[in-house]
Amino acid sequence: MTDRPTARDKTMTPDDVAARLESGMTIGIGGWGSRRKPMALVRALLRSPVTDLTVISYGGPDVGLLAAEGRIARLVTAFVTLDSIPLEPHYRAARQRGAFALTEIDEAMFMWGLHAAANRLPFLPVRAGLGSDVMRVNPTLRTVTSPYEDGEEFVAMPALRMDAALVHLDRADRRGNGQYLGSDPYFDDLFCEAADMAYVSCERLVETAELTKGGTAPQTLLVQRHSVTGVVEAPGGAHFTSAVPDRPRDEAFQRMYAAAAADPVAWAGFRARFLPPDGDESSYRRAVDAWHEEQK
Repeated sequence: MTDRPTARDKTMTPDDVAARLESGMTIGIGGWGSRRKPMALVRALLRSPVTDLTVISYGGPDVGLLAAEGRIARLVTAFVTLDSIPLEPHYRAARQRGAFALTEIDEAMFMWGLHAAANRLPFLPVRAGLGSDVMRVNPTLRTVTSPYEDGEEFVAMPALRMDAALVHLDRADRRGNGQYLGSDPYFDDLFCEAADMAYVSCERLVETAELTKGGTAPQTLLVQRHSVTGVVEAPGGAHFTSAVPDRPRDEAFQRMYAAAAADPVAWAGFRARFLPPDGDESSYRRAVDAWHEEQK
């Protein structure tokens, strides 16, 4: 592990990040489905011995890979999808065999749980979930009544506090300011603010001035340095998920991944080729490039 980053320069490697995570932690993973997931950081986590995790995620292949390797003790999610493939195959298999505990909640409840944690509140009242099976399958959820004249009943959505958050953005500077350039910020800022530690990987590390160059819309400056512990430059670090506008989702690779997940022999081959325990992000990218060459 490298020396602790300074307040000015927080740059790290994916393996530096993984070395700061511990078994039993609650880890939040940003992005949405198969979009802008911090996959380089997830792959580094898979190369580490860390296990017994509570994972909080609008899930995609991040959840799938961690589930396939038996690293999840509890999952808190609203869904786990590959977008163009509706249900993540490793997640499906893990749920069918009861591999981990599941807290499945409405998307809006999830968002307000992040807001509560980011604001250091124990819960926030939400309408989502009332009158649905969310309350039945989550019997620990409670309701609260408005103290005002309306007397309305709400779900008391607990804060989704995390030990660490992992997110991927398009640009970042060395201090931890992060920028998205696609059409959707997802909830990466809330993940960072809701966690005790937050690690941001990015497509490209730039000087701070470049983040605001050319009249850039201020709302693209999504993550502020005060909520970031470390920054990792990882071109292609969201692969095989999308990182628009830099990189589209690698649909061909995603289809191959999903097909391999259905066959133990094929999955063993996938792991050996793309996720060897002695590999790194550079070797992963070389393996992906070689696979694409073979498809031509």
